[in-house]
Amino acid sequence: MNYELFIARRYLFAKKSHHAINIISGISVLGVAVATMAMVVTLSVFNGFQDLVADLFTTFDPELLVTPKDGQTVSVKDTALLRIKGSDMIEVFTSVLEGQALVVQDGRQHVVTIMGVADNFTKQSHIEDILYGDGSFCLHADVLEYGVLGIQLAQQLGLQAFFENPLQVYAPKRGERVNIGNPLSSFNHDELQSPGVVFMVRQSKYDANYILTSLQFAQKLFDREGRISSVELKLKENIDADKAKQLLQTQLGERFKVEDRYEQQSDVFRVMRIEKLISYVFLSFILLVACFNIIGSLSMLMIDKRQDIQTLRSLGATDAQICTIFRLEGHIISLAGALLGLVLGAVLCWIQQEYGLVSMGDSEGSFIVEDYPVSVYLTDILLVLITVLAVGWIAIWYPVKYLANKILD
Repeated sequence: MNYELFIARRYLFAKKSHHAINIISGISVLGVAVATMAMVVTLSVFNGFQDLVADLFTTFDPELLVTPKDGQTVSVKDTALLRIKGSDMIEVFTSVLEGQALVVQDGRQHVVTIMGVADNFTKQSHIEDILYGDGSFCLHADVLEYGVLGIQLAQQLGLQAFFENPLQVYAPKRGERVNIGNPLSSFNHDELQSPGVVFMVRQSKYDANYILTSLQFAQKLFDREGRISSVELKLKENIDADKAKQLLQTQLGERFKVEDRYEQQSDVFRVMRIEKLISYVFLSFILLVACFNIIGSLSMLMIDKRQDIQTLRSLGATDAQICTIFRLEGHIISLAGALLGLVLGAVLCWIQQEYGLVSMGDSEGSFIVEDYPVSVYLTDILLVLITVLAVGWIAIWYPVKYLANKILD
C-alpha cells in the first residue's frame, strides 16, 4: 500500500477534531449510496418490463422469421426456402400467409389480419398455452375451416369463445376494381367456423386484430394459391439462435431477411431501450449532484489537517502527492457509497421479486402482472459501478486541486 492511500484511509476512518466532518462524510457516503441504489432499481425495473414483454411475444412470435425483403409473397417451392427447410438446424418449418380482410358478424364489421398457417403451427409455437375456452385448437376438418380469434377481437364482434353462426370473411379480388353496381362481386367471400377457443397474447396488436386459420383458407381467400408471405422457424435444441440466423441469412441471400424475436418487435424494444437510456442519463446527473457533497467533506478535512499537511511537506511530500491523498479519500467515499448502494439496490430488487413490495395498482386483474417486475442484470451492476466511480472522479478532481492550492499557498 502506497503512503498516499494509507494516509487517505486513516483520515477517513480516524476521529476528527471536529465531529461535523465525520457527519458530513457519512452524509456524502449515504447520498452516493441512495443515488446508486436508485439507478440499480430503476434499470432493473426497465429490465423486468422488457423481459415481461419478451415472454409475452415468445408465445406467438417464432424463434426466427424469414420474410421477403420486397414485402411480396413467394412460392412455397422457392429453391432458397426448400434449401433451408432441410437444414440440420431446423426442427420445425412453418409456412405462413398473412393478409387484410373484412369480417362481419351479426351486423358488426372489423378489418382484421388473417394469418394462415401450416398444420405444424402448434409444434413451432406455444399457442396452446394461451388458449381460452372449452374447445381445442383446430385449423380445418374435412370441408370446414376454423378461425381462432384474438380475445379482444372476439369481444368487439360480440362473440364468445364458441359462436354458432359462422364468421363471414371478405377480401378484395386481385386485380379487380370495385363494381359500384354490385360491390360484393369484387370480393372473395368465405366462412370460418368456431373451434371453441380464443387466444390471448396480452398485446392488442394480436388480441384485437388477428385471426388464426389454415394456410389453404388464406391462400384461397387472397387468390394466392401456392404462395406464402413468410416462414416461421423453430431451431433444434442447443442451436445458437444468433449463429443460426447469420448462417441462414447467408444461405438465403439478399432476397430474404431473417429476424429473431427482438427484431420482429424492434419498435417496442427500441422505445423501451430509449426510455431506459433517458432514465440512466437523468439519474447520472442526480448522482453528480450527490457527489458534490464529497467536496464539502474534503474541504473541511483539508482545513482540519493543515498542520498534518505542513508536516508532510517538511518530510518531502510534494503538493501533487498531498492532492492525491485527498483525491483518494474522495474516491474511497464514492466507492463506499457505490458498494453500499449496489447492495441496497440488489436487496430491494430481491424483496420486490419475492414479496411484491410495490404493486402496479389497486385494481386487481387490470394489469398483466400485479407487481412491478424487476430483473437484475450483471451488466447493469457493472455499468452503475463504473458510472459512480467516473462521476465521482469528475466531481472531485478539479475542486480538490483548487482547494489544495488555496490551502497550501
